[in-house]
This record gives sequence, structure tokens and C-alpha cells, in this order.
Amino acid sequence: MAQVDTGLHAYASGVAAETVANHSSEHPLKLYAGWFCPFVQRSWMVLEEKKVPYQYVEINPYKKEREFLDLNPRGLVPTLAVPMDGQGKVLKPLYESTIICDYLNEEFADPTNNGPDLYPENTYQKARCKLWIDHISNKVIPGFYKFIQHTPEKEYTIEQARSDFLGQIKILVKEMDDSGPWFLGHRFSMVDVMLAPWAKRLFLLDHYKPGGLAISADKANEDAALWDRWKKWYNAISERQSVRDTWSEEDLYVKAYQRYAEDKTQSQVGQATRKGEKLP
Repeated sequence: MAQVDTGLHAYASGVAAETVANHSSEHPLKLYAGWFCPFVQRSWMVLEEKKVPYQYVEINPYKKEREFLDLNPRGLVPTLAVPMDGQGKVLKPLYESTIICDYLNEEFADPTNNGPDLYPENTYQKARCKLWIDHISNKVIPGFYKFIQHTPEKEYTIEQARSDFLGQIKILVKEMDDSGPWFLGHRFSMVDVMLAPWAKRLFLLDHYKPGGLAISADKANEDAALWDRWKKWYNAISERQSVRDTWSEEDLYVKAYQRYAEDKTQSQVGQATRKGEKLP
């Protein structure tokens, strides 16, 4: 069996460490998290976007406490502990990042106290958002892991991994409102949240993979306008406060993702990617 890398940095750093410090006090609503995890960052962003009071609890992936495993026997982050009695004495768990994000958006919907709804009111547009969230979850994100876990021994080439991944991004970008910068144009939405953590981690592909991401900046390229639209979105999401407030120091992500780049990770996501299975 492959050795598990237990050298992962234990805590959030940089701006994210400040956010953790601001949410370290006891609170009935608890986010059990791992600073390095993009699925966690989705849920964390929504907590910040919606201005929800909460307690951040860092989970050591190699030494999970009984209190956490009692809530979620699968031992995966993010896990949201939801108080059933209003005082935090009876906690019920929610897991899966998309479910947590939707719960937080609906539960904390008071426009006076919470941030705006992350879905449009129009039922068709809301359904359309969920359609493209599904594309992100089932096409874009698996493509990211297939790319970063590529090694020369794979049955597919790195060029194929890159082309497939960029192809799924292009499909999404073609659906973005031209007015920008967000997927829906001027309105920030759950679609932007769902993609943001992996967009922020694209630099890892440039760091670890031969040829990197290789998005062409050539104006003569037939996809130039499309990649200009992507850049507009990417620049906006990189500056979004909820993204900045949940982002640690970049050199620590480089170290954390080395095990993915070498295809030695024993995470459930990494194992599913290796086997060509659906991500957990």
C-alpha cells in the first residue's frame, strides 16, 4: 500500500488564518473543515457570502476525533453540524458541499441580516444554474483531477488530459453572460461559488505538469474571445472577498497537492480518479 503523506500543514495560513481566528469561538453552527480542501472552500465561501455566524473546526485528516466521526462516520469534510435545539446541544450533520451550500443559502435567507440569495428568483434561471453546477461537478472537476494526477505511465497522454479539461471549461464559458464578470453577468451566484476553488488551484497545473494549463493568449486563436471572457471571470473571482478570506498561502497548496501530482494520494477523490470512477 502506498505511504500516506502525513506532512500536510495542520492549519490555515495567510488571510484564511485570520478568518479562522474570527470564527474560533464556540457556536452552535459548526463547519468541520480542512483548509486545503476545495470542497470545504465552497461551503466556507457561502458562510462568508451569507454573513452567517459559525464556528470553524479544523479536522486533522489523519487523526479524526470521535466527536467528528460520530457526526459523519465517513470522516469527510466539509461536514456542517446543525443545531436542532437552537443552542448547539443537539447537532445533526450535513455533508456533501453542494448540499451544504444550498442549505445555507436557503436557511439564511433574511435579506436584512444575510447576504443576497445565491440563486436567481426566476425558476428557469435557477434550474439553469443547477444544470451548469452539475457540469462543474461532473465534468470540470473530474477533469482537473485527471489532469493533475497524470503520470507518464497513464494510458492517456497529458495532451489528452489537458485538452479534455480545457474543453469542459470552454463549454461552461460559452454559457456565461457576455456582460460579465460573473456567470450570470452582473450577479454573483452559486455557479461562481462552485467553480471558484478549482479555478484558484489552476496554478498547480502550471507548477507540476509539463506544458501547464496552456491557455492560448494569441488573438488569432479561434477561441481568443472565449478565453478573454474566462480571464474576466477568473480575475473577478480571484478578487472576490469570500475567496480571499478562505485562501491560505500558495506555497502550502503546492506542498499539499504534490501527492496528487505524483498520483500517490490516498484520498477518496484521488482513488476514484485513479480508478476512473465517479468522485465521492
